[in-house]
Amino acid sequence: MAIATAENIVGNGMTGQTIRRLILGAITLVVAALLGTSLLGSLGEPQITDRLELYQTDLLLHATELGKTEGGGASGDRATANTYKTLLGNDPLGEALKQYQKVRQSAATNLKQFETRLQQFKPDSAPAPANPVPNRSKRITAPQQQIKTAIQQQRDLINHLDLRLGILQAVQDKTPDALKSWTELVNRLGDRPVQSQSQPQSQPQSQALEVQTLSDTAQVLNGIWSDPPRLLPDAEPLIQKNLEGWFRYKSLSRLYELQQRSDVLATLKTAEQAVAQQTLIKLALVGTLPALGGVAGLILLLVMGIRALRSRSALPENFTWEVPWTWETIVQVLVVGFFFMGQIVIPLVVGAFGISFAAFGIRAKAAYTLTYYLLMAGSGLAVLYFSIKPFLPLPEGWFRPTGKRSWIVWGIGGYFAALPLMLIISILNQQIWQGQGGSNPLLQIVLEEGDPIALSMFFLTASIAAPVFEEIFFRGFLLPSLTRYVPVGWAIGLSALIFAMAHLSLSEVLPLTVLGSVLGFVYTRSRSLLAPILLHSLWNSVTMLGLFLLGSGVK
Repeated sequence: MAIATAENIVGNGMTGQTIRRLILGAITLVVAALLGTSLLGSLGEPQITDRLELYQTDLLLHATELGKTEGGGASGDRATANTYKTLLGNDPLGEALKQYQKVRQSAATNLKQFETRLQQFKPDSAPAPANPVPNRSKRITAPQQQIKTAIQQQRDLINHLDLRLGILQAVQDKTPDALKSWTELVNRLGDRPVQSQSQPQSQPQSQALEVQTLSDTAQVLNGIWSDPPRLLPDAEPLIQKNLEGWFRYKSLSRLYELQQRSDVLATLKTAEQAVAQQTLIKLALVGTLPALGGVAGLILLLVMGIRALRSRSALPENFTWEVPWTWETIVQVLVVGFFFMGQIVIPLVVGAFGISFAAFGIRAKAAYTLTYYLLMAGSGLAVLYFSIKPFLPLPEGWFRPTGKRSWIVWGIGGYFAALPLMLIISILNQQIWQGQGGSNPLLQIVLEEGDPIALSMFFLTASIAAPVFEEIFFRGFLLPSLTRYVPVGWAIGLSALIFAMAHLSLSEVLPLTVLGSVLGFVYTRSRSLLAPILLHSLWNSVTMLGLFLLGSGVK
């Protein structure tokens, strides 16, 4: 009887373990499919890189107005002139024109590629019914809709670029080229269909209005730079609405000169001088400081490389952890705790309330982003805790906030070391993806929005909540767990790759893998979770600050 009972218990235990593995396997398949779909879906989304370069170019254009006299020259002593030349270059307007033409060419190439991909989707070849239903709706697949959205985005980008390119050409005495750019834009917008059958019915009026407004603005610019000039009605409000920053300033200056409104023109120039002074400081912060940090990081990498060669190893063999659990616990925490809860369960729970946060403005979006991330972090950490609870107390070295080395030194040093590595990888990554592959949508929001309360919530999400949760998860748990099966160097790389893929953008996989490797190296050497958390927080904080400074240059 005792033997039979034991067999039953063993049998029940084996059955329970088998069911658990089957459930875990099913969830893993669902998560893998979702992850693959999201990564492939990001292939048709533009990166933020080109937009960042244009925003920095816009800052540079503002700075070109600094110290200009009535004759058009720049005033100041030789030291100021040298500083000005160092930050802006010999021909800042010419370089700005080249940058805009480069982005315009990239957008045109992307548009052609998207249109070619859309043509590959063949229409339904099934025979038409004998009595077709009038206005029968066509079934649009998700990939088709994504491509059509990408086409719309590229067309809109090209239109706005052409508006600005014409101003750059006109200011550099290339008026015929400017008039040609605006005329082609007007003709293109006049021939452009406002709405496709796949677009929602709520869009046509707003989209038609935007098209017409852009066309009217192009005609206004064409008129004020023509010879003789033509002043069209509503010229000033159209320029105010559809142009920003330096482009708005140059267009209004031209308009006020033609209207002989000297008082308004003087006020405009005074305001632009103040903006130019602020912009010069922003350029120094955005361009010079990262460059200096990169040099310091390069020196730090060389010193560490020399030490590693002398010791013949960057990571001593004893830098491992005693891992009490198996691969099942690792998969359970990673798949269920991070991907399943964060990408499936939490969105379903939030979506069940049926609230559209987009309708409540940028502050509601920021609050939603922070709340969503806290829910995801809380559920992920709960899965982590209950998964490792049977193994408590854990062996020495697990989840230690401070280690045997200074976590502040390792965190700050790791940040500087990451700067030159990320710069090199970013250049390579741009060549690989050519502006495609998607980006973190939070970056675009921070770049374009200026609400301080919303930015504070975004900053809290990116600079505190994300580093704490992700470092506990990927460095505190995943990296040491992998050392049970692979050497520590491979564990650093593999955990970094999974960390990068978790951000669901193909273009970010390579740079985030490099950043994740630096985070893993810092954690492994310092044995302190606070070190990678500090590095991660510094990286996100400086990135957010840089985006804010760039975005403020176009207002």
